[in-house]
Amino acid sequence: MTYHFTTKVSDPFDQAIERVTAVLKDAGFGVLTTIDVKATLKKKIDADINPYTILGACNPSFALKAIQAESKIGTMLPCNVIVQQLDNGDVEVSAVDPMASMQAIENPALGEIAAEVQALMKGVIDKL
Repeated sequence: MTYHFTTKVSDPFDQAIERVTAVLKDAGFGVLTTIDVKATLKKKIDADINPYTILGACNPSFALKAIQAESKIGTMLPCNVIVQQLDNGDVEVSAVDPMASMQAIENPALGEIAAEVQALMKGVIDKL
Protein backbone atom coordinates (compact mmCIF):
# COMPACT_ATOMS: atom_id res chain seq x y z
CA MET A 1 0.00 0.00 0.00
CA THR A 2 1.36 3.40 -0.89
CA TYR A 3 1.13 6.13 1.71
CA HIS A 4 0.45 9.05 -0.62
CA PHE A 5 -1.40 10.28 -3.70
CA THR A 6 0.82 12.11 -6.18
CA THR A 7 0.44 14.09 -9.39
CA LYS A 8 2.53 16.42 -11.51
CA VAL A 9 1.19 19.89 -12.24
CA SER A 10 2.01 22.35 -15.01
CA ASP A 11 2.05 25.38 -12.69
CA PRO A 12 5.30 27.02 -11.59
CA PHE A 13 6.17 26.15 -7.98
CA ASP A 14 4.69 29.23 -6.23
CA GLN A 15 1.53 29.14 -8.32
CA ALA A 16 1.18 25.42 -7.56
CA ILE A 17 1.09 26.20 -3.84
CA GLU A 18 -1.67 28.76 -4.43
CA ARG A 19 -3.64 26.34 -6.60
CA VAL A 20 -3.30 23.46 -4.13
CA THR A 21 -4.45 25.74 -1.31
CA ALA A 22 -7.51 26.78 -3.34
CA VAL A 23 -8.43 23.19 -4.25
CA LEU A 24 -8.02 22.15 -0.60
CA LYS A 25 -10.34 24.98 0.42
CA ASP A 26 -12.94 23.85 -2.11
CA ALA A 27 -12.79 20.38 -0.51
CA GLY A 28 -13.35 21.82 2.99
CA PHE A 29 -9.72 21.93 4.15
CA GLY A 30 -7.91 24.91 5.58
CA VAL A 31 -4.13 25.18 5.55
CA LEU A 32 -3.01 25.49 9.18
CA THR A 33 0.73 25.44 8.53
CA THR A 34 3.04 26.20 5.64
CA ILE A 35 6.59 24.97 6.06
CA ASP A 36 9.20 26.10 3.55
CA VAL A 37 11.51 23.12 3.96
CA LYS A 38 14.09 24.49 1.50
CA ALA A 39 14.47 27.75 3.47
CA THR A 40 14.46 25.96 6.82
CA LEU A 41 17.21 23.51 5.84
CA LYS A 42 19.27 26.32 4.32
CA LYS A 43 19.01 28.37 7.51
CA LYS A 44 19.55 25.52 9.98
CA ILE A 45 22.21 23.40 8.31
CA ASP A 46 23.17 25.31 5.15
CA ALA A 47 21.74 22.55 2.94
CA ASP A 48 20.51 23.28 -0.56
CA ILE A 49 17.52 21.37 -1.90
CA ASN A 50 14.94 22.02 -4.59
CA PRO A 51 11.87 24.06 -3.58
CA TYR A 52 9.84 21.92 -1.15
CA THR A 53 6.88 23.10 0.91
CA ILE A 54 4.70 21.17 3.35
CA LEU A 55 1.10 22.33 3.74
CA GLY A 56 -0.67 21.16 6.90
CA ALA A 57 -4.29 20.73 5.79
CA CYS A 58 -7.22 20.27 8.15
CA ASN A 59 -10.94 19.72 7.68
CA PRO A 60 -12.37 20.89 11.04
CA SER A 61 -15.44 18.61 10.93
CA PHE A 62 -13.38 15.50 10.31
CA ALA A 63 -10.73 16.58 12.83
CA LEU A 64 -13.43 16.84 15.51
CA LYS A 65 -14.86 13.42 14.64
CA ALA A 66 -11.38 11.89 14.69
CA ILE A 67 -10.52 13.42 18.08
CA GLN A 68 -13.84 12.21 19.50
CA ALA A 69 -13.13 8.70 18.20
CA GLU A 70 -9.46 8.61 19.27
CA SER A 71 -8.15 11.20 21.71
CA LYS A 72 -4.47 10.80 20.73
CA ILE A 73 -5.12 11.18 16.98
CA GLY A 74 -3.75 14.71 17.15
CA THR A 75 -0.29 13.15 16.95
CA MET A 76 -1.13 12.36 13.31
CA LEU A 77 -2.87 15.60 12.36
CA PRO A 78 -3.03 17.64 10.19
CA CYS A 79 -2.98 15.91 6.80
CA ASN A 80 0.25 16.86 5.06
CA VAL A 81 0.37 17.87 1.42
CA ILE A 82 3.74 18.55 -0.19
CA VAL A 83 4.60 20.64 -3.20
CA GLN A 84 8.08 19.96 -4.53
CA GLN A 85 10.12 20.89 -7.55
CA LEU A 86 11.94 17.94 -9.05
CA ASP A 87 15.48 18.03 -10.45
CA ASN A 88 14.11 18.31 -14.00
CA GLY A 89 12.03 21.38 -13.04
CA ASP A 90 8.68 19.60 -12.93
CA VAL A 91 6.43 20.37 -9.97
CA GLU A 92 4.85 17.49 -8.09
CA VAL A 93 2.11 17.50 -5.45
CA SER A 94 1.64 14.65 -2.97
CA ALA A 95 -0.95 14.19 -0.24
CA VAL A 96 -0.88 11.72 2.60
CA ASP A 97 -3.25 8.76 2.30
CA PRO A 98 -5.10 8.86 5.65
CA MET A 99 -5.95 5.15 5.42
CA ALA A 100 -2.27 4.26 5.24
CA SER A 101 -1.40 6.43 8.23
CA MET A 102 -4.26 4.97 10.29
CA GLN A 103 -3.18 1.33 9.77
CA ALA A 104 -1.50 1.21 13.17
CA ILE A 105 -4.63 2.31 15.04
CA GLU A 106 -7.18 -0.40 15.75
CA ASN A 107 -10.32 1.72 15.90
CA PRO A 108 -13.13 0.96 13.42
CA ALA A 109 -14.75 4.38 13.93
CA LEU A 110 -11.48 6.06 13.01
CA GLY A 111 -11.18 3.85 9.95
CA GLU A 112 -14.53 5.11 8.67
CA ILE A 113 -13.46 8.73 9.15
CA ALA A 114 -10.12 8.07 7.46
CA ALA A 115 -11.93 6.52 4.47
CA GLU A 116 -13.99 9.70 4.04
CA VAL A 117 -10.92 11.93 4.30
CA GLN A 118 -9.06 9.62 1.92
CA ALA A 119 -11.74 10.19 -0.73
CA LEU A 120 -11.48 13.96 -0.25
CA MET A 121 -7.67 13.99 -0.46
CA LYS A 122 -7.69 11.77 -3.54
CA GLY A 123 -10.23 14.16 -5.04
CA VAL A 124 -7.93 17.11 -4.34
CA ILE A 125 -5.02 15.44 -6.12
CA ASP A 126 -7.25 14.39 -9.03
CA LYS A 127 -8.43 18.00 -9.52
CA LEU A 128 -4.90 19.36 -9.89
